[in-house]
Amino acid sequence: MKDYYQILGVSHSASEQEIKQAYRKLARKYHPDINPGDAQAEAHFKQINEAYETLSDKEKREKYDRFGSDWKRYEQAGPGVDYGANADFSDFFESIFGNRRTGRAGGAGFNTRMNGQDVEQPVDITLEEAFTGTQRSVQFSTPNGNPRTITVKIPAGSDTGGRVRVAGEGAPGMNGGARGDLILQVRVLPHHRFERKGSDLYVTVEVGMYTLLLGGQAAVPTLSGKTITMTIPPHTQNGRTFRLAGQGMSVLHSHHHGDLYAKVQAILPTKLSNRERELFEELRQIAEGQPA
Repeated sequence: MKDYYQILGVSHSASEQEIKQAYRKLARKYHPDINPGDAQAEAHFKQINEAYETLSDKEKREKYDRFGSDWKRYEQAGPGVDYGANADFSDFFESIFGNRRTGRAGGAGFNTRMNGQDVEQPVDITLEEAFTGTQRSVQFSTPNGNPRTITVKIPAGSDTGGRVRVAGEGAPGMNGGARGDLILQVRVLPHHRFERKGSDLYVTVEVGMYTLLLGGQAAVPTLSGKTITMTIPPHTQNGRTFRLAGQGMSVLHSHHHGDLYAKVQAILPTKLSNRERELFEELRQIAEGQPA
């Protein structure tokens, strides 16, 4: 007894959508045009079509679930087409994969035009590359087995989860169907100094204690490689964050940039001279209201 559910690789409680998805996947894998001259693949392909022809029809599926693969014996004869194991299942391909063309393809008689599948390729880039934009060389094999390399541009402002689509560079179609697309799945690697949040960047800047107390200037690095001079007002508290407008990340498909947020971190002296210690003791006494 043929188990149609097992042939399609789905459970007996599978939904119509799950059955359709399983059929699409298997049909592409075992199609005679993909496996020319492979009798085993062609036989499996016919079984897949037979299983789908039954399970995709609600009434036929109910009869199959009740009577098994011999359900047709229990069905009253009537007008219409009897789709057996050797039938031409082009009509089913047309309803699922798209248009149909005239003429016949291959020895098995399957003539449905099928577009190629999209090919997804992960790619890692640095934060600097995401800031300026970059490119990657992607190598793959053509249908005749020859290697081919294409260069794909990754735009500035790209972020993790972004997708770069290259039309017509995916898997080949069948029977005149269009090639699928190549899709690069972008992942931006962590940076040792900058943290990215959307189009904004965050960085920690070390500032001397005297500059925080008395005011002054601090050098702030940017992802572009330039250094910006930031004014520190007197009495700046440790951990305060300053916003530098327009100095952040590139915005995708735009000439604009996000903001850069610089958090100051106090640098305390690790060693004091005797005179410095005396002065700090004097300052503490003044702060505590004691006579110097």
